[in-house]
Amino acid sequence: MPDPAARDAAEEASALSHPAVDPDSTARYGDHPDQVIDFYAPRDGRDGDVPLVVVLHGGAWRARFDRWHITPFADYLARRGFAVANVEYRRGGGLPGPRAGSPATGEAGSGGPVAGRWPETFDDVAAALDALPELAAVHLPAADPRRTVLTGHSAGGHLALWAAARHVLPAGSPWRPARAPELRGVVALAPIAHFGLAVELEVCGGAVTQLLGGPDRLAERAAHTDPALLLPTGIATTLVQGRDDVVVPRAVAEAYAEAAAKAGETAGLTLLDEVGHFPLIDPAADACAVVAEEIAQLAW
Repeated sequence: MPDPAARDAAEEASALSHPAVDPDSTARYGDHPDQVIDFYAPRDGRDGDVPLVVVLHGGAWRARFDRWHITPFADYLARRGFAVANVEYRRGGGLPGPRAGSPATGEAGSGGPVAGRWPETFDDVAAALDALPELAAVHLPAADPRRTVLTGHSAGGHLALWAAARHVLPAGSPWRPARAPELRGVVALAPIAHFGLAVELEVCGGAVTQLLGGPDRLAERAAHTDPALLLPTGIATTLVQGRDDVVVPRAVAEAYAEAAAKAGETAGLTLLDEVGHFPLIDPAADACAVVAEEIAQLAW
């Protein structure tokens, strides 16, 4: 049996080895440099009624990972006949975070980049999704907005689940839309989908605690941002998870599926044998083809 850490490192290296793929066009949804969406037209020449896949990248909501690392995945989906919108958003800065014992993180010996920006990370995802129909009409004229599927990897999987649940946020929330989104569904890839368990397991170095501003803010802010607490949504949802994921363990996805069931909703959970965290977005991996098929099942 391979060493889990070595396997994860090899899978990450493979996923990140592909050259970045330039988009066909880019549009802004705000004034900040990170408030942009890249668009990839379907490569099969179809000129109408094409499903629109919205991609939200991962990276523990930290600035180290931006949208460029997931562009080979976006291009892969475009080559499978989808129109693709790859969303950038503001993430935690690269400056060292508070050290051990700080009330801001509660992490022992953290010192790494802080995860996320409150509330800007959520402001941006909400603004991008609200602006997308009008932008896609210009930049992806072949896309059918009635066939929109949200997908995201890791922290981006969390954001995809959260974006699909905004209509169940408390009245008065700045992120709540006027009506439920017109979505075919969500395909969340190894998502940080259950904040309670993710905090308990210290997923991604305590990223959830950092994202929400520290342990003193967890309960208050999780009520508005934890997908497991924003159920039921009425949106078809599938989670795709590697059984051997050591970055976001499968237990996190399973906890979300259990929370959905308790709320009277079924969330699909596809568990892939001998797959870790990164093959889900690696065009060279068989797992990526499974992801594309899960998206297609919802989109069509």
